[in-house]
Amino acid sequence: MHSNLALALLASLLGVLPTASANLYTKNSPVLQVDHKTYDSLIAKSNYTSIVEFYAPWCGHCQNLKPAYEKVAKNLEGLAKVAAVNCDDDANKPFCGQMGIQGFPTLKIVTPSKKPGKPRVEDYQGPRSAKAIVDAVVERIPNHVKRLTDKDFQAWLSEDDKPKAILFTEKGTTSALLRSLAIDFLGGIKFAQIRNKESGAVEKFGITSFPTLILLPGGEAEPVVYEGELKKKPMVEFLSQAAQPNPDPAPASTSKASKKSSTSSTSSVVRGNAKPTQSTEPIVDVPEDEKPAQVPVKAPELDQLPTYEALESTCLTSKSGTCVLVLLPATESPDADLPGPAKEALASSSELAHKLSQHRLPFYSVPAINTGSKTLRNQLGLSEETAVEIIALNGRRGWWRRVAKIEAWVDAIRLGEGHKNKLPEGVIVEEKDEAEKQEEEKQEEEKQEEEKQEEEEKKKEEVEHDEL
Repeated sequence: MHSNLALALLASLLGVLPTASANLYTKNSPVLQVDHKTYDSLIAKSNYTSIVEFYAPWCGHCQNLKPAYEKVAKNLEGLAKVAAVNCDDDANKPFCGQMGIQGFPTLKIVTPSKKPGKPRVEDYQGPRSAKAIVDAVVERIPNHVKRLTDKDFQAWLSEDDKPKAILFTEKGTTSALLRSLAIDFLGGIKFAQIRNKESGAVEKFGITSFPTLILLPGGEAEPVVYEGELKKKPMVEFLSQAAQPNPDPAPASTSKASKKSSTSSTSSVVRGNAKPTQSTEPIVDVPEDEKPAQVPVKAPELDQLPTYEALESTCLTSKSGTCVLVLLPATESPDADLPGPAKEALASSSELAHKLSQHRLPFYSVPAINTGSKTLRNQLGLSEETAVEIIALNGRRGWWRRVAKIEAWVDAIRLGEGHKNKLPEGVIVEEKDEAEKQEEEKQEEEKQEEEKQEEEEKKKEEVEHDEL
């Protein structure tokens, strides 16, 4: 489907959803709240890598992801930004469409590039666990740390009089912590890393233990050895004696004092690509006990078509309208749980059916024990019985479609757009009108009456034969 059509379909789908929308993350959450106005300054123009969740508060998958995503935010504190955009908010819907959001939750990793304000944006496709998300983000933290050897060490020191920080370490890789510090002081302090095997550099500074961080304040100042814990906050304080960290855009503080000052300009000291931001939105401090409770809404389960007769009479007659069928995969036993992907597809379909119930687009689940499910799969060329399949078909018009992106796909069904396949012969059973049904019933009754009379006459003849 072309991107313009996909955006139009998404806008149409979002248009039928409720306009009132409470954020999934509270003001006390470690997840940064971003909207269409603040995304550019807080994320796109930041020197830091970010991961952004595009969500809808009613989405069950989003609610399930929330605990893990807040854990991600805590683990990445000081290393990268963890943000969220509420796409159910009317003001954010056009922005979410521009970002290509076609389902919830969608996670995008935003990595700074050489062009300020033009970051690289990519979909996160990995597991939805806190560890997997953290690992993916850490891999994309920019590395402004120079790896030095004895050969180029002296040349790097002599490049200029700017403050410099050097980490002497036994490791060959650059840690996320050191990379984040280099981002904090980008343009103010130059960072390097030297391994313990580079004996010339090690001896020059008298390094006897690893890791050791030293600061060269610049000019004729003597090197200073850091003796504190290898943690972000004390290391930033130590390095700040040589240069101030970048005032990278950050969310407004929850304290009343900082809220009052948030409307004034931030510090005029700007290093690297970081730019100060000024809030133009009014900030209202709502007490916790006055906030409406957020109750997760669970969509009702789909109606099931457990037998071939139910499937045929509901969706496979020549008078049937559009049906959306979730063909469930076969399991080892009828009582066995469905595999994870099938459960997710079923849950997504339930949510969507619930949101679109006013449009009377019926959704049904079809278990593998339904003999018609296997027949239908074979007729439509969907022979993989171990996979879930979501299709729509219309018996009256003789077409069927396979699912793509489920939200845009369903919207296209409702609007009658997109490619449709012709249903093969034999899938749809001709539905007889009422007169034909009555005539068949009458003929059946007459046939049964004739058979009954023949049976009675036969018994009468047998009795007469016995009497003779």
